[in-house]
Amino acid sequence: MKDRSLSTIGAVVDAHLCTGCGVCAYLRPDELAMADVPRVGRRPLPIAAVTGGAGGAGGNPVTACPGRRLEHPAGALDGAPYGGEWGPVLALYECWSTDPDLRHRGSSGGVVSALSAHGVTSGSAVGVLQIQAAKDDPLQNETVLNRTYEQIVGAAGSRYSPASPCERLDLVEEAEGPCIVVGKPCDIAAVRTAGELRPALAERLALTIGIFCAGTPSTAATGQVIRSLGVDPAEVSRLDYRGEGWPGRFRVVTAGGDSASTTYEKSWGALTKHRQWRCLICPDHTGEFADLGIGDPWYRKLQEGESGRSLVIVRTERGRAALATALADGVVAGHELPLERLRESQPGLESTRGAVWGRLLTMRLLGLPAPTYRGMPAFRLWWKLSLRDKVTSTGGTWRRVRARRLRRPEVGAQEAQEAREGRR
Repeated sequence: MKDRSLSTIGAVVDAHLCTGCGVCAYLRPDELAMADVPRVGRRPLPIAAVTGGAGGAGGNPVTACPGRRLEHPAGALDGAPYGGEWGPVLALYECWSTDPDLRHRGSSGGVVSALSAHGVTSGSAVGVLQIQAAKDDPLQNETVLNRTYEQIVGAAGSRYSPASPCERLDLVEEAEGPCIVVGKPCDIAAVRTAGELRPALAERLALTIGIFCAGTPSTAATGQVIRSLGVDPAEVSRLDYRGEGWPGRFRVVTAGGDSASTTYEKSWGALTKHRQWRCLICPDHTGEFADLGIGDPWYRKLQEGESGRSLVIVRTERGRAALATALADGVVAGHELPLERLRESQPGLESTRGAVWGRLLTMRLLGLPAPTYRGMPAFRLWWKLSLRDKVTSTGGTWRRVRARRLRRPEVGAQEAQEAREGRR
């Protein structure tokens, strides 16, 4: 019988609720290491060795697990627009990097990279914990603490594949000064809870940047897209999911110098079919636990050849100060937007969050373990859905439970062993 209380990391993984963030491996490095399971994503291994108890100096990894729980503290949504449905929002901006090369290469105007690099060049941070393509395998990601402008902007660009930035929070904790952390919404939520368990980590956080996220596709999914271009994934020497324009194209270059590409829309349409289950029941797509949430401003139709821009959600006073300094120093340019542009920029997220409420209800009715969300309004968004969408959010989940075999452990023993061997 499944552990419906999700009292161990093993139970979280077995229940298909792991986000792959890696915070458990950071808190318990002697017990866990992250490895890529190509079919589903990055997972903590060895899974069965974790008891989830509170012992150990690292703190209880289950407490920090965003796959198990997301919660805004009391008062965090006081005064938030839209009744807190978009998390804490102090202001909304549309910005872009003033470095024309970075603006072109970045996914949406290079703002994440520009703000991160500015933190280091201005002296407010000593490094940026971020994801970049692994040097020995462009289909894989690695977590690094970049310390120079060149390194930071060199990592610009979306990585629509499994990543575990929290696995290397030790680099932040042990740094000689404050650091910036960039990650998906679930990663940043884990950073916050890990900081509560490890004050030494919290003291080293200069800024957190949450990148808008619609879910993490598997490594196998990326391989499928590459094969659809007539390219062997083993031959790929460079992979870009987008960028070099807005939104840019999915592009690969082989070791032999050949290249192939497809549109962002086609590639994402293929990748999105292979997102991990936890992403389909996530209420946070815009970095609600970050100082700044950054994504695409899709509130208007793009003009052909238009330069990239980013929507920037200011969520904390620390985030407001960082953005104001970057604007004043001319690192980014932009202007404040009326708050209604938030809804218009991500028009599907309200209905998605409402559907999540229906999916969780179905999971609980079926006796499946489900994550707990507090301070993240969703029922009223479900109530606004059409009757058809209400039925789809519940009946569709019942069908997915069967199709995805959610009653079985997500990663089998043989698959886990293969992932361990691949990690070596």
